[in-house]
Amino acid sequence: MAVNMPDRKGRQMPSPLEGERIRPLNRWQIEDRRQELGDLYAETSGSDPRAWNQDRELFLRRLAVEVQRPGFALLVAERGVPRELAGTGPANGVVLTGCAYGFPVRAYGPRWRGLDRYLPLDLLRLAPSGRLFAISGLVVHSRVRTQNQGRDWNLARRLQRRLLADHTAGLTGHPAVLGVTLVDRADTATLRALRAWGWRSVTAAAAESPLAVPCCALVIGP
Repeated sequence: MAVNMPDRKGRQMPSPLEGERIRPLNRWQIEDRRQELGDLYAETSGSDPRAWNQDRELFLRRLAVEVQRPGFALLVAERGVPRELAGTGPANGVVLTGCAYGFPVRAYGPRWRGLDRYLPLDLLRLAPSGRLFAISGLVVHSRVRTQNQGRDWNLARRLQRRLLADHTAGLTGHPAVLGVTLVDRADTATLRALRAWGWRSVTAAAAESPLAVPCCALVIGP
């Protein structure tokens, strides 16, 4: 997940009551908006602008692999360009302000990023029924990380909630779904933001020390 850079000084923040429009993209739409998604990631990566091209390409390569996973879903958040700025904005009059994506954890065989090492068995047993969903990407600007994290209209909260709700809607009986993600232990900024958005840490009930694995596992949901 991206480590987002601060918004430019003096930039006017939109009203939270206005809200971004959230909608899913299919694989063809993802390909059509590939450049915009790459730009969004680069701009929110937190790295030096001179490294944005490299950040963009690495992100797009990862996305190209993940979009092939069964059940992959991607949501984008969009905001209309104000009329007075329409001449300088994108041709379609909307800008991307965030995205989130993921896929159901496979029931058997090698799992995403060695997930078996991180989750207790009772959670892994949710996978065969489709009730374990990996949120592998959540891209938002830094103000979403640092402001109003506990509010329902916080964009990150809206994206992750909608991603899980859409997956739940496709399951027979609409059972509750648990979201899961992995974060590098050294990425304290992302861990802090996720916990502020309602995620909680879990550990596998194995003899292996938590410090022996490179990531922290977090879940959200029931």
